[in-house]
Amino acid sequence: MNTETANSEVADAQVEEQTQFADLPRDLADTRPSRNQMFSEDRPIHDWYRFVLSYPPHLVREYVDQFELQSDAVILDPFCGTGTTMVEAKKLGIESVGIEAVPMSAFAAQTKLRWDVLPDDLVIDADLIAAAVEAEIEESIDEPSRTLTDAQAKLVPKNSISPKPLHQALILRDTIRAIGGSRQDHLLLALARQLPTAIGNLRFGPEIGLGQIKEDAPVVDLWNKQVNRMAADLKQWTDRKPTVARVIQGDARSLNGLLTPASVDAVITSPPYPNEKDYTRTVRLESVILGFLDDRESLRATKRGLVRSNTRGVYKADDDDQWLDQFPAVTDLAERIEERRIELGKTSGFEKMYHRVTRLYFGGMARHFHALKTVLKPGAQLAYVVGDQASYFRIMIRTGELLGQIAERLGYEVTGRELFRTRAATATREQINEEVLLLRWPGG
Repeated sequence: MNTETANSEVADAQVEEQTQFADLPRDLADTRPSRNQMFSEDRPIHDWYRFVLSYPPHLVREYVDQFELQSDAVILDPFCGTGTTMVEAKKLGIESVGIEAVPMSAFAAQTKLRWDVLPDDLVIDADLIAAAVEAEIEESIDEPSRTLTDAQAKLVPKNSISPKPLHQALILRDTIRAIGGSRQDHLLLALARQLPTAIGNLRFGPEIGLGQIKEDAPVVDLWNKQVNRMAADLKQWTDRKPTVARVIQGDARSLNGLLTPASVDAVITSPPYPNEKDYTRTVRLESVILGFLDDRESLRATKRGLVRSNTRGVYKADDDDQWLDQFPAVTDLAERIEERRIELGKTSGFEKMYHRVTRLYFGGMARHFHALKTVLKPGAQLAYVVGDQASYFRIMIRTGELLGQIAERLGYEVTGRELFRTRAATATREQINEEVLLLRWPGG
């Protein structure tokens, strides 16, 4: 079964993106929309490259304040994605470290944390590169020839970029690499920022899909404008006090040797949800064009470092579910999902794995919480943005509630679950919560 077919089979379980506030208490209903929005003043640096449904930067500030973190604290984001927590921590002058398994996302986060580049030099580089690329494009206008290898093309969504824009983007990428220098990563990230939707044909809702097919696109101009936006942002922040911020490409379920023991004061993060979303697919086009993924094996290697949240990332040897012996609520949930599959007569390979990926997801998160204990200081406070899901035969998965039970059994204190936003399941109209699970590590 191909990906498109599998996506259509779970379409009834997808949730509406329109946030619902009608059933909230008056005080929450008045404030919840602003909590979910990204403020315009937050866009510098953050907007260089970010996921569509990322939690907003001001949410990080809320928990920095709530946890009473000072400038001598260390914040960890073990699922750092494109670096929202870390960029905001750096803006606040607080040291941070991030763990990220997807190479493209880790590259984006690390580049967004490098503010030592001189903005004017970045613009000069962009102008020189643009002139060289435009000249080469003009020479090859009748016979655009640069393309992906067959192995690379199989990794990206079909029709995700048209031949002419792809040809131009590859010339631009190679020219940036040829010039090299300390600003190369920023120049490449500017290309990655424009690739999916401005240069390519993709669109993003909660899921990635095809938008309008563009036969051509002003690749160099789009990229150059993005570089100039980045340079303008850097002018606001390069004079700030240097703050340590580093990204480690790794697996959040296995932290041995990655971090100093008992060094972390707080965790602010958003792990994957058990929602049948392939988190590598969101960044697939730019991952391939920038060279982070070359073939199926490199994709599999990336997926093996992720918490199992969807059936496309499950492998025969996976054994995170061995962590569930003491968590009957999860095993009962998985059994209900499998019983529902049998009742409905669903027999596809993906559907048969729904119960297993549920077990692997919560087992992987238990493994993560266990690994995390060694790097936390006594009294460390944690905030996990997580969402309920109904992707598997409309059976509700209360993610925050279950993760709280798992964390508590592993020695953490559950200090609260705060509503971030509420949505409604399309098919069942049941309330779908996205909330912040708050924990404390007592130590000892």
